[in-house]
Amino acid sequence: MRGLKNKRVIVTGGASGIGAATSRRFAEEGAEVFIFDINMDSAEQVTHDIKANGGMANALDVDITDASAISEAVSDIGSGGIDVLVNNVGWDRLVPFVESDTELWTRVIDINLYGPLHMHHAVLPVMIGQGRGRVVNIASDAGRVGSTGEAVYSACKGGIIAFTKTMARELARAGVQLNAVCPGPTDTPLFESFAEGASGERIKAALEKAIPMGRLARPDDFPGIICFLSSDDAGFITGQTISVSGGLTMHG
Repeated sequence: MRGLKNKRVIVTGGASGIGAATSRRFAEEGAEVFIFDINMDSAEQVTHDIKANGGMANALDVDITDASAISEAVSDIGSGGIDVLVNNVGWDRLVPFVESDTELWTRVIDINLYGPLHMHHAVLPVMIGQGRGRVVNIASDAGRVGSTGEAVYSACKGGIIAFTKTMARELARAGVQLNAVCPGPTDTPLFESFAEGASGERIKAALEKAIPMGRLARPDDFPGIICFLSSDDAGFITGQTISVSGGLTMHG
């Protein structure tokens, strides 16, 4: 893709799943990747693999629920410019809303809503100052159409979609473009934590039957669209929400 070589890219949650696959793809495109994660063993392994293949990568121990830690990390790397931000970190636990509690709500909101807000607040001034930048927010189809057992998570992801559109309007003339990618059910460690036991296997089988393409998404199904939206090939695209769900959800 055009325009990714030597670009500086932050990927939150780049140690596993969609984030790791995305980090590797950016490196293949010639970008320098900065992985923000709290799982440093995995983050350093991804970084090692990228470097072993001739790419550029850095692993930083950053908790996205900690605004001061984010500010410090962004300050350390921001002097060299930040071209792309991929807000990928996400977490949830499958619980009917009426059986959930405020402790769970707080954790879900801190990770899925406040975390990306902290990242935007630290990175967007850098992008505005340099007159260019791309943000790809990994939202969820749960934020578009809802998801049983994920009420607060869905609310957060719906909020991220709305926030992305609003900031895209605010910053279009500053040269900063923001778009949202909405995964459908994806075979990641997070999904595996949902799918433990017989009930989980039933959920997985039901989803595979419902998805027109006949399978769950895989982490490697996402880096292409994420890198495209970050590239010069997407130079006139902003404020869009793109579902990657194998046809489970469709809109337009």
